[in-house]
Amino acid sequence: MPFVSALSRHPHTATAVGEVVGELHDHLGGPPDLAVLFATPGHLAAFDQTASTVQTLLNPAVFIGTSASGVLAGSDAVETKPGLAVWAGRWRTEHRAPDRITPLALEAHQQTEGPFRWRFRGMPDSLGAEPVSMILLADPFSFPVEEFLATVRRDHPSMPVIGGLSSAAHTPTGNRHTIGGRVLGAGAVAVLVPDSLMRPPLVSQGCRPIGSPLTVTKSMDNVLYELAGQPALDVVLRLVEDLGVQDRALAELGLHCGIVVNESKLEFERGDFLIRGVLGASREHRAVVIGDNAPIGTTVQFQVRDAATAGEDLEFLLLAQPEPTDGALLFTCNGRGEAMFGTSHHDAEIVDRDVIGGLAGMFCAGEIGPIGNRNVVHGFTASIARFRE
Repeated sequence: MPFVSALSRHPHTATAVGEVVGELHDHLGGPPDLAVLFATPGHLAAFDQTASTVQTLLNPAVFIGTSASGVLAGSDAVETKPGLAVWAGRWRTEHRAPDRITPLALEAHQQTEGPFRWRFRGMPDSLGAEPVSMILLADPFSFPVEEFLATVRRDHPSMPVIGGLSSAAHTPTGNRHTIGGRVLGAGAVAVLVPDSLMRPPLVSQGCRPIGSPLTVTKSMDNVLYELAGQPALDVVLRLVEDLGVQDRALAELGLHCGIVVNESKLEFERGDFLIRGVLGASREHRAVVIGDNAPIGTTVQFQVRDAATAGEDLEFLLLAQPEPTDGALLFTCNGRGEAMFGTSHHDAEIVDRDVIGGLAGMFCAGEIGPIGNRNVVHGFTASIARFRE
């Protein structure tokens, strides 16, 4: 089997490592080309030993991993308790070329001069002729992901980036990453995978539009002053007032703004919006503040989110894919799972039904994935890296 995954709930780290490595050995048929490790806070104290042991026993050509508040494998998931998950992929002989999968240890350095605030070390000078996708595991405290994605957009505009922000710690220096068994306490780790070994990534933002699309006619950065020539706050208040009882309750719990990513389309559907939260409003200026910039001329449509909508959106995206998913990594928000659905397994169960081989992943402090041609950091989202045999 080319893609396999394993999950251990055992609280003793050495036993958990033995369980997952043993299960992977039983199904792989040889050293994997790529392996990815996810470990909950209960295994952080022994993360160095865990990474070294997995590298030694599994012997993957490329190996990365990180710590997370929760982990998953197959249709099973663990939050708030010890969990160790490992995913491994071994392509068929005619496709196996470990040197085509490139591991990266990334560092961010703040600059005092030049047009860009941050400089990033670890990216290759050239990506080569073969198109690639990046799988990125980043520490939210020491690696400015938004700025890194802006750099990728400038230098490699066609490269998708899929991944998540490590979530095992709430303070700097608490998360851990591994690359090739070596452990890092800051920065990010990543792999570049040829697109010939992958399916297109999926990003489920889990929102449902309300009202109609509106053109931004006056704005500054992330402040909307006018929509369709009217004060933005007045438009939003009328929209909420006209909603049914259920949608009005959802809007009052948390209203979202969908920003159209491809203005050339005549009609907008799922995947056409970058979802950002409505952060506040100004009664004095009749303005609305959202979580991203929306220049004049941008089309927006307000959105609501609940558990049912989030689940339906994820299922819809998977069912709409014309090609099967042979293996996958799932990066789901730590605000989903038990907090949103009442069960940790919700997203894992839905995605696992669509995956022929192994599925593994983590609960993230932010999910990374492309909307349109733009790689962005999301919240309350499920982002899926999909592999082909």
